[in-house]
Amino acid sequence: MSTASIAPSPAAGLPAYKLSFINTCVTNSILRFGTFTLKSGRVSPYFFQAGAFNTGSLLSSLATAYAETILQAFPAQAYSVNSKSSSAAAQAPFDLLFGPAYKGIPLATITALKLAELDPVRFEGLGYAFNRKEAKSHGEGGSIVGMPLAGKRVLIVDDVITAGTAIRESVGIIRESGGVVVGIVVALDRMERVREGSEESAIAEVRREVGCGVWSVLSLEELVEVGAGTGASGETGGVAGLGEEEREGMRRYREVYGARKV
Repeated sequence: MSTASIAPSPAAGLPAYKLSFINTCVTNSILRFGTFTLKSGRVSPYFFQAGAFNTGSLLSSLATAYAETILQAFPAQAYSVNSKSSSAAAQAPFDLLFGPAYKGIPLATITALKLAELDPVRFEGLGYAFNRKEAKSHGEGGSIVGMPLAGKRVLIVDDVITAGTAIRESVGIIRESGGVVVGIVVALDRMERVREGSEESAIAEVRREVGCGVWSVLSLEELVEVGAGTGASGETGGVAGLGEEEREGMRRYREVYGARKV
């Protein structure tokens, strides 16, 4: 399918970058609708396949979405007004991006590049790092590739938080290496209970346990509330391929599995 995106119209009050990202995901079957059995055993009406960002143009769209989300979460003014120094290091809210192996590796790389492009004053010297699944015993050795974590403020970037296992592992790696986790950014917040009997979503649980902010490029609520597209029910305007039928399926899923604490 073509990677070209159809320009979305303003809908549901979402920022332009979110609407553009939704449109890119739907147009390129990254966000798919149908019947999908998840690892949890739940049957979902939608599926987000982060691995389908597999071309240069799609990676560019992904990098922009992550970078814009981070810039919204860490606005420049908040980190420069109280600073006694005009240096980039003083104004930057974190020192490096950490991408958990394996999907987080390209995410950290492309997002660091995009942040340096969009806000060079703060992020020209932004570092990145990722972990190896198995420690290397030759060459430079170790299990971390990229900027050393010791003494650094670290922002984790990953695709999704399902059970939170990979994120908790990453937090442990960073802290054991002497770094400080200042936040986590993911592509999609499914806003569903992490397990039966729990009121918390996976993101809410991680936020509580780790003690830092967790942000998502998109949430299930935003997908449900976005303006109608040219979907199965024939609506026009908004995001093509995301119509009332698709949104109603997500609403029903949210009613059954939605978390009270997100």
